[in-house]
Amino acid sequence: MKQQVLKYYKQLVQDRIDVFQDMISGLTIDAQNDAKGSAGDKHETALSMMHLEQEKLNHKLKEILEQKAILDKIDASSVHQKVALGSLVQANGMLLFISTALPKINLDGKNIFAISPQSPLGSKLMGNQVGFEFDMNGKPYRIEEVI
Repeated sequence: MKQQVLKYYKQLVQDRIDVFQDMISGLTIDAQNDAKGSAGDKHETALSMMHLEQEKLNHKLKEILEQKAILDKIDASSVHQKVALGSLVQANGMLLFISTALPKINLDGKNIFAISPQSPLGSKLMGNQVGFEFDMNGKPYRIEEVI
């Protein structure tokens, strides 16, 4: 199941990369076309707005590329005794994929939450094994399985 989860998240991240690259490319083409036929303050304002939007998109693309780099480090075939990057952890009936913060997915009727090892929950889980119990925000948690 861990291989399916990793594959799904890698595809999700790759799709996002493609979308942002297309948007950045479209803005670049628009800016080039706009530069050919316009002059004056309105033109300068439009170009500035396009450049600002392009910078925002580049920043988001950089974040997504960082997520991809984290996913690329994960070996889905490895089996962990203790929670580590790439572990699929069952705690309190939830499935948590220790990787990077990504949207919840549903595979085979099971909800899977991708969390970062640096997140509050992720940091409590890291390095621990089946049976470990802890409280978070007044709620008790127990690691039931590490895949």
